[in-house]
Amino acid sequence: MEQKQPIIIRRVKKVAGGHHGGAWKVAYADFVTAMMAFFLVMWLVGIASKEQKAAVSEYFKNPSAVEGSAAIPGSSSLGPGGASDKLIPTANALSMPGGIGPKVGDPGEATRSRIPSEEAARAAAAEDRRQLDELRRDLEAAIEKSLALAPFKDQLLIDLTPEGLRIQIVDRLNRPMFDLGSARMKDYTAEVMHELGALLTDTPHRIALAGHTDETPFQAPRGYGNWELSSDRANAARRALLEGGLDEARIARVVGLASSVPFDRDDPRAPINRRISLVVLNRAADAAPDALASVPPPLPDAAPATVAVAPAFPAPLHAGHD
Repeated sequence: MEQKQPIIIRRVKKVAGGHHGGAWKVAYADFVTAMMAFFLVMWLVGIASKEQKAAVSEYFKNPSAVEGSAAIPGSSSLGPGGASDKLIPTANALSMPGGIGPKVGDPGEATRSRIPSEEAARAAAAEDRRQLDELRRDLEAAIEKSLALAPFKDQLLIDLTPEGLRIQIVDRLNRPMFDLGSARMKDYTAEVMHELGALLTDTPHRIALAGHTDETPFQAPRGYGNWELSSDRANAARRALLEGGLDEARIARVVGLASSVPFDRDDPRAPINRRISLVVLNRAADAAPDALASVPPPLPDAAPATVAVAPAFPAPLHAGHD
């Protein structure tokens, strides 16, 4: 009898997965919340005005228990918007009623006490130039009317430069301003300087003076040369202006430039290079110690806004002179 093979039945027991909880839901909710916050911030940045952005920046960068009123972020050693590093209240804060004014180091107060804005600076410079241009017209009119100045109007050159209103008194071939090789003024030169001193008494601007010589070598005992001569002539012009009524406090500086800044570059020995430059300084130039030396002389063929431009005369007939 044939033996039957046993039939083995294997039953697969299915076990249900364990309960994982809702941790993934929390993570997903955090992610969605973060994205909502991100897009909300981006939306607010897109629609906010400049003042509103500044106020938000101030709130986060300079928190305080007292509500502030600054519309733009202040500045400190940490950069714009940083908290103040001042420990002593400002005079304005102490002068407020009750002794309580702006917070110590209030960023708004620091901003308000800054230097004038660029717009204000430009407006001040424009007003400065307007005043000097008006002074130029007044001087031109006065020179035309003055009996003392009219004969010398071809030796008086007036123009506006970046440093202010420049008046140059130049030599002519047969009408020098000073004695030969000397700082002694001719009588008519002194009269011209007296008249200019009287005309410049009403302007509030300070004045810088420079003496110039031509390139002709000049040598006197003890090494006295064109540098010393140009300085002495500039000082002689200063004294003549004071005799004409100009207040000494109005003189900003007096320098001698010898032949380093020629008027006529083509002919360094031309009489027109021997001159006194008087600059009525604007506010910006008054603060710069080298303003006078930095003013380039006008070219003879393109002199700007002058009363009269003296031509470049031939070289002097004498030698060994300034």
